Amino acid sequence: MNTIGERMKAIKLHHPAGIDNLHLVELEDPGSPQRGEIRVRVLANSLNYHDYAVIVGRLPTPHGRIPLSDAGGVIEAVGEDVEEFKVGDKVVSCFSTTWQAGAPCVSNFSTAPGDGVEGYAQNVVVRPAHWFTHAPHGWTHEEASTLTVAGLTAWRALVVNGGIKAGDTVLVLGTGGVSIFALQFAKHMGAKVIATSSSDEKIERLRQLGADHTINYRTNENWGATVLELTNGRGVDHVVEVGGAGTLAQSIMATKIGGHIALIGVLTGREGTIPTAALMAKQIRLQGILAGSRSEQVEMIRAVEVMGMRPIICQSFPLESLADAFRYEAAGLHFGKIVITQ
Repeated sequence: MNTIGERMKAIKLHHPAGIDNLHLVELEDPGSPQRGEIRVRVLANSLNYHDYAVIVGRLPTPHGRIPLSDAGGVIEAVGEDVEEFKVGDKVVSCFSTTWQAGAPCVSNFSTAPGDGVEGYAQNVVVRPAHWFTHAPHGWTHEEASTLTVAGLTAWRALVVNGGIKAGDTVLVLGTGGVSIFALQFAKHMGAKVIATSSSDEKIERLRQLGADHTINYRTNENWGATVLELTNGRGVDHVVEVGGAGTLAQSIMATKIGGHIALIGVLTGREGTIPTAALMAKQIRLQGILAGSRSEQVEMIRAVEVMGMRPIICQSFPLESLADAFRYEAAGLHFGKIVITQ
């Protein structure tokens, strides 16, 4: 544990970007919080595809950027005029540091920790208090850190934008953090879930989590038609679309007339052909998502406490082994979230 004035550890990304250019460094302690700020001891992080895109240079950042947007930790000191938090509170970081509430007001990553601004791959930070929320009661720091991006994105896709209700049917693609959170939220809210994966082993785990139907998209390339069959030709109410251009046509096929597709990821590419005629004819609402607001994170945390749910964590690495954690992610070995324990 660092005390004010001591040097601390951090990970920096050097140019040219790449997993092998993550370097463990020592930094000066950030000191005491000023008015409106809090000092947070970071005890855990979780990895997202966005973090990986930064690390490998797909999202260029300045030389020496400290990565990672997700952080769980404890408050060590509070500045003047901070009334929401006190020393000892467990907190979790926010991805959209400038979007407090209301309609979306961000369209890029210029204010996102680990991308546009310094991230949380470091022992201690001093940040504006509104860059954090309280963590769920009883959750570990590792568990709380999974909410910043993956948890909130799934929540916004299904609850805030989707208006999910009991009896709806949800299609989730793959077994990454967002998709697993979406499966959990959907089941807790009384919805049916159809889940896809390329791994029979992961498909079995999806079933154990409550997936009502599963599809191996590697052996069934026309999985959109299979979803229609599983829903008696109706289609699903919601699709949590993490693939992007390469999967969107199948997702449109799988969606009901007037259904909702939350476009979240670009795992299959940033650009591609979209069957706009089918999208129009089925009157589907296709909505892009960049995480969510701070107020939505507060609402989600209140909900997970009531639900009694916990995130699915598949692997943990120490901060010094951050590069190995990204190699694990790049290999597609994860089911749910990869976390860093500091």
